[in-house]
Amino acid sequence: MQQGRDEGELSPRDQTGLPTIKSFPKPPWLTMTNDALPPDDDNKLIAERREKLAAIRQQGIAFPNDFRPRHHAADLQAKYGELPNEELEPQAVQVSVGGRMMLKRIMGKASFATLQDGSIGKTHGRIQLFVSKEVVGEAAYEAFKRWDLGDILGAEGTLFKTRTGELSIKVSTLRLLTKNLRPLPDKFHGMADQEMKYRQRYADLITDEQARARFIARSKAVSSIRSFMVEHGFLEVETPMLHPIPGGANAKPFVTHHNALDQQMFLRIAPELYLKRLIVGGFERVFEINRSFRNEGISVRHNPEFTMMEFYAAYWNYHDLMDFTEQLLRHAARMATGTASLTYAGKPVELDKPFARLTVREALVVHAGVSEAESTDAAALHARLKALGEEPPAHWKLAELQFGLFEAVVEEKLWQPTFIIDYPVEVSPLARASDTNPAVTERFELFITGREYANGFSELNDAEDQAARFQAQVANKEAGDEEAMYYDADFIRALEYGMPPTGGCGVGLDRLVMLLTDSPSIRDVILFPALRRES
Repeated sequence: MQQGRDEGELSPRDQTGLPTIKSFPKPPWLTMTNDALPPDDDNKLIAERREKLAAIRQQGIAFPNDFRPRHHAADLQAKYGELPNEELEPQAVQVSVGGRMMLKRIMGKASFATLQDGSIGKTHGRIQLFVSKEVVGEAAYEAFKRWDLGDILGAEGTLFKTRTGELSIKVSTLRLLTKNLRPLPDKFHGMADQEMKYRQRYADLITDEQARARFIARSKAVSSIRSFMVEHGFLEVETPMLHPIPGGANAKPFVTHHNALDQQMFLRIAPELYLKRLIVGGFERVFEINRSFRNEGISVRHNPEFTMMEFYAAYWNYHDLMDFTEQLLRHAARMATGTASLTYAGKPVELDKPFARLTVREALVVHAGVSEAESTDAAALHARLKALGEEPPAHWKLAELQFGLFEAVVEEKLWQPTFIIDYPVEVSPLARASDTNPAVTERFELFITGREYANGFSELNDAEDQAARFQAQVANKEAGDEEAMYYDADFIRALEYGMPPTGGCGVGLDRLVMLLTDSPSIRDVILFPALRRES
């Protein structure tokens, strides 16, 4: 602390462990009355806590910043949690912890509190404090009795076990570091309103151990994917999020304007075309864990801002991609959850077993009750779609009719991991056409629990073919298709320099985390999902 401050002079610490201050000027907002509080703060509990804070300010520094915890609850539980008290207490292990007070039991001259910090372990970062008036002093003990659940404390003391065998800290020094003004959600049930859990994720994380576990699993999954890619020779790169031309997927973009360049820009819908430019440039294996944006609907599967991982490898085809993607997801599951045998919505999902592989036509036969003869009969497929209340466009050929019926009937039935391959050229504008059947592409989508998790294909590296497909997409856009692609002349120019045979794949990381954590909605695995503005 600097000496000779103009604002006032620090006095020695009082019995609460907090320094007091003489003649320290207070900004005007610290003397607000409760009548001046915003309307949503105007309730009795918050008003009472503000009064407590005002009293603390009068005593000294209300929000000290000089306490440094040297230990974490989960680490202490792991190291000492199994020791009997007769071995532990004689060691007089000195510890220092900081965290939020989640429970408090006042019992005369000695009380208990439960402190929760940010450490990760079987106990979710909690440890019990034993606070005795005899040890901490009467002033500090009386101050502790006035503190509220949610207050952030710093505690020092020695470890011991209670009679019930709970690892605890016999507190010698206890300090209030942050005064809580807003009562926590129900200490036993957390936040009951699901929308409020999404809006106030900070409160959700304080009280819901499962919510914290989900996002810890997410972090582990993403970290394991990154390390897996690097270990297999992929270079992690970063490509623009602001695009002059949106591309890489059929989707409606968010539009903005760059003032300095005086031009329209788009938030990226996918990094694909930039990553393939890098393959042209000579990087043979690249990946990006990226945020993408699509100005489309919101549902349990869709958020306008989402996370995906795209990777590209020169001299790979879509068979190589499927082999690798299967290994990647199996590895991520094991690293995040400890197993690749999962349960989702009460049903088993086996990532440990080889993933099935079916063409669109074969999937119709296996999962939609379509006969072998019907599966190659355009009129029969057309009739089936009409019977479902769908009116296929007049220009649809056999491959498109197969795909249309697949989307209508089969997708939701693909519970166990299944690669669907050989998509029509018309719905795969960036994929390489099959040499044996030009009507379909060397493309796959991976379905699990009735949802798409990955999309990959042998990349189209014929510049003239790609230019023609872009032109077809432009015609579709002019005809009213808002999700059709733009013509990207620079990408065509890049392909004209020559791109080696390449395979590329995108994996939806939000949906993968939904699977790994058995979460029913994408909002459960995004820390701050998109929501309508709060009224």
